[in-house]
Amino acid sequence: FPLPGLMTKADRISFEKTMLAAFEVLKADPTYGGNVFSMTPSDDWKEVTGEEANPNLITQEKYQELVDAHVMFKDMAADPYLASAGIASDWPCGRGCYQSEDGGFIIWFGEEDQLRIMCMAKGFMLNDVFDRLQTALAVVEAIDGIEFAKSEKYGYVTSCPSNLGTGMRASVHVKVPNLTADG
Repeated sequence: FPLPGLMTKADRISFEKTMLAAFEVLKADPTYGGNVFSMTPSDDWKEVTGEEANPNLITQEKYQELVDAHVMFKDMAADPYLASAGIASDWPCGRGCYQSEDGGFIIWFGEEDQLRIMCMAKGFMLNDVFDRLQTALAVVEAIDGIEFAKSEKYGYVTSCPSNLGTGMRASVHVKVPNLTADG
């Protein structure tokens, strides 16, 4: 699939449908489980896939609930930079997310970098989080039709220049007690 700025509506929906195979594997694994939440309208889904209805379609209310919970990304069409780059084209077709049952693992699809894969956990065992992420990445990479763009010189190619190279960004949130006067 091309990078998001060059994708057609059909590309976006086909990419979402391709990703469903990976999500089904993750959902069947008891350490992940979870649900897929899609924003692709059923009429557009049918036009591209031939299937009557999008099986994972959510309501506008559910979408807003997921955005408010920081599970789903915000309306990309509202961002003038993403719109001018063509990344927000065909909104909301081919957009959505997978979330594990425990909420600690999320894959956004149709977002700025096509896939944004996030793994989170409380505690001090960073290697457990990385191992969980690595297991899920192996599932995604094993699906026919999923290939990550990679340059010998620059590493993984993404729409977002800050993710160029490894395509990975790691964050750690540390609670520091008594840092402020009010605790």
